[in-house]
Amino acid sequence: MERAILHLDLDTFFVSCERLMDRKLHNRPVLIGGTSDRGVVASCSYEARTYGIHSGMPMRMARQLCPHAIVIRGNSGTYSKFSDMVTEIISENSPLYEKSSIDEFYVDFTGMDRFFGAYKWAQELREKIIKETHLPLSFALSINKTVSKVGTGLAKPNNHKQIIQGTEKPFLAPLSVKKIPMVGDQTYKMLRNMGVEKIYTVQQMHPDLLRQVMGKNGVSLWKKAQGIDNSPVIPYHERKSISIERTFEKDTTDTVKLKSIVTAMAENLAYQLRNGNKLTACVAVRIRYTDFQTYSKQMRIPYTSLDDTLIKTTLELFETLYSRRMLVRLVGVRFSHLVQGNYQMDLFQDAPKMLSLYQAMDNIRNRYGQDAVKRAVAMGSKAIGRSNPFNGQPPIIPAHRRA
Repeated sequence: MERAILHLDLDTFFVSCERLMDRKLHNRPVLIGGTSDRGVVASCSYEARTYGIHSGMPMRMARQLCPHAIVIRGNSGTYSKFSDMVTEIISENSPLYEKSSIDEFYVDFTGMDRFFGAYKWAQELREKIIKETHLPLSFALSINKTVSKVGTGLAKPNNHKQIIQGTEKPFLAPLSVKKIPMVGDQTYKMLRNMGVEKIYTVQQMHPDLLRQVMGKNGVSLWKKAQGIDNSPVIPYHERKSISIERTFEKDTTDTVKLKSIVTAMAENLAYQLRNGNKLTACVAVRIRYTDFQTYSKQMRIPYTSLDDTLIKTTLELFETLYSRRMLVRLVGVRFSHLVQGNYQMDLFQDAPKMLSLYQAMDNIRNRYGQDAVKRAVAMGSKAIGRSNPFNGQPPIIPAHRRA
């Protein structure tokens, strides 16, 4: 049976969300991301891209390229809500879908041609999403994920495309090799050093040559260049870890401030665990110094989601890790080895009043925001709050929250 794989991508998603809330942003160059000079552009409007700005660019450079751009810090919670709206529509109208990021989806329409026609079905799904959310959306339909994703990139902005079965190879041939999803900056640089610029060149190469240069990834690259990709649409990915990092506007050695921030991070992540009915068995702390040397340390613990245990472990790791006594650029906390489940009270150590207090605090946070309640020691930190990472698929959020 002929496969029919749809790739959906919400165009300039963060910017589009902001424009729904503020019409003054329409037709203006908009940058979303860290507002300080050390910030990074998480998303930018098409108007900003005409100045050479792109995602991942330092905010300082973006401002130099477009001084009149409107810079917005962004709100991951807001973006997550809009993403959830789109997810709900897709789940109600699709036989099988995969949420690959906060703004990208794959849908398997294989077999739908017997009833309606996969391309027409995809068009109606797109129209329904746009009508109900007012978010611009592009898609491409082909026989596999790779070709569909490449097709969506060519369909943008706010349009759609179909790549008929049997035309995958000529469709890909004239495009830059960087269009293949697995080709990042380093791989692209290596291929350019080999004289490879277009996908057509990869199509003409022997797979063994790419295997010698890139290992098994070389064979995978060759197959994708031929338009071959048998990877299935996977409806759910179990999240294995959650984390928060913060890069400071100004490097610091203020240990009181650093401890306040890592405490707030651990407290917030513990709240996210309880909200998602998850437990963690491993805590890790990460520090990057002003010379960009980065160190991390982790500790295994009994499964828990309680602040007391997690904060205590986090601070212990920080104390052992912060040994160079020099300026710190970044700190981060990560909980891993996650499993589904609720915390089981230890009859010999846990007081029922303490567990009731956790429940009351979480209820306040759910109603008034994640930073509505925090420990006194964490009051010195700015808002740490992030959207719920266990609400369906985990949202992709800019790696660093800027202090």
